[in-house]
Amino acid sequence: MESHRLRLGLLALTQLVVALDYNIVYVALPDIGHDLGFSPSSVQWVVSAYAVGLGGLLLFGGRAADRLGARRMFMAGLAIYGVASLAGGLAPGAGTLVAARAVQGVGGALLTPATLTLVYRGFPEGPARNRALGAWGMAGSAGLAAGSLLGGVLTNYLGWEWVFFVNVPLALACALAAPRLLPPDPARAPGGFDVPGAVLATAGSVLLVFGLASGTDAGWWTPRGAGALAAGLVLLVLLLFVEARTREPLIPLRLARGRGLATTMVVIAIFQATLGGGYYVLTSYLQLVLGYSSLEAGLTFLPLTVLCMLAALKFTPPLLGRWGIRTTLVTSTLGTGVGIGMLVVGTTPGGGFWTLLPGSVVWGICGGVAFVTLFAAAGAGVAPHEQGVASGLASTTKEIGGALGLALVVALATGASDLLDGLHAAGWTAAALTVAGGLSALALKSDRPAPRRPAAPKTLEGAGK
Repeated sequence: MESHRLRLGLLALTQLVVALDYNIVYVALPDIGHDLGFSPSSVQWVVSAYAVGLGGLLLFGGRAADRLGARRMFMAGLAIYGVASLAGGLAPGAGTLVAARAVQGVGGALLTPATLTLVYRGFPEGPARNRALGAWGMAGSAGLAAGSLLGGVLTNYLGWEWVFFVNVPLALACALAAPRLLPPDPARAPGGFDVPGAVLATAGSVLLVFGLASGTDAGWWTPRGAGALAAGLVLLVLLLFVEARTREPLIPLRLARGRGLATTMVVIAIFQATLGGGYYVLTSYLQLVLGYSSLEAGLTFLPLTVLCMLAALKFTPPLLGRWGIRTTLVTSTLGTGVGIGMLVVGTTPGGGFWTLLPGSVVWGICGGVAFVTLFAAAGAGVAPHEQGVASGLASTTKEIGGALGLALVVALATGASDLLDGLHAAGWTAAALTVAGGLSALALKSDRPAPRRPAAPKTLEGAGK
């Protein structure tokens, strides 16, 4: 029992590191842009380069966890992640930092599906897995929300470089603990590795995310924008034809076509798109409209941070046990959309912490529950030897959705003549899309647990037997 707790603690800490890095750079972007010479439109590449590396290789990372071993991929991902973080903190210029962030994404692409696979395989589907996913999701929710807080503290007191340096000791500690706490990988399954599928999936995903990230900077109708998007879509369509004719496909199409995973992928893409968009709107409002320092902006995220952690760990497992995945996901996603809308209402010219607090409370609680439930849905009913590719598919759509959401929000926010008007338009769009995502979760099969019937009272005859 103790070994299970330690193992889950390691997996949760690793998820926190990956999630933390997604948001920790946001409040440091103004300082990074000033010191390294980014333009206002190109500084988004500090975020987008990470998304390109991560989104491009998640499918490969998921299948590699299935075929080569989840523990091996876990340790390889940590090593790449730590080295790239160190390079990012030492970067002398914009190009070096963007390259380091892309390599960080590669490390995350190996690490994320391996971590999820170890959770899925280590805990049977049901209450045990729900509790494990609650702890994993608490770390993920905490990382996403705490990234802004920690980024503000580190940037204010130590400099922006430390939003990268902080990953190095964390990655090293996790890598050293992994051989002792994680079970050895099972014997490799017979069969080869789908190299053509891996090349097409990686190239197509990279080009798709790159095109989405490039649109607001280079222009949507340029080769970097529309050209990369078109090429990425062509390669992903070609991937489907290749996978349908491959004996050992990278992506078993019957898995991707399944109602549960396909619906979950749609909801994950929308949820992540609006999550990243919401953080961008809130951070821009606090720093660019109200003039908050990086530390003040980070502290404003504190209620969101605490409530995400609490909801993921304490509220989600009992809700899943009582309501099932579908009802929990629909309710929490709709609530997240309401919370984002309440935050938009609070972004007034004379607003601040207190006008944002009601929205932070609703978004924090509902978003923490939704985040865990999405990945419970992704792994439900999937065979153990395909958990890696299921987590890779879910995580890939999450990253593509995030890149699409960020591109859309940046375009809306910067396209208006007044910044606050643009942020309001972006925020309301994010809220509406989140509600639409919650409604689309109704397509999942109902899995509400049957109510327990009280045990029949023993008869005198039965009691005497």
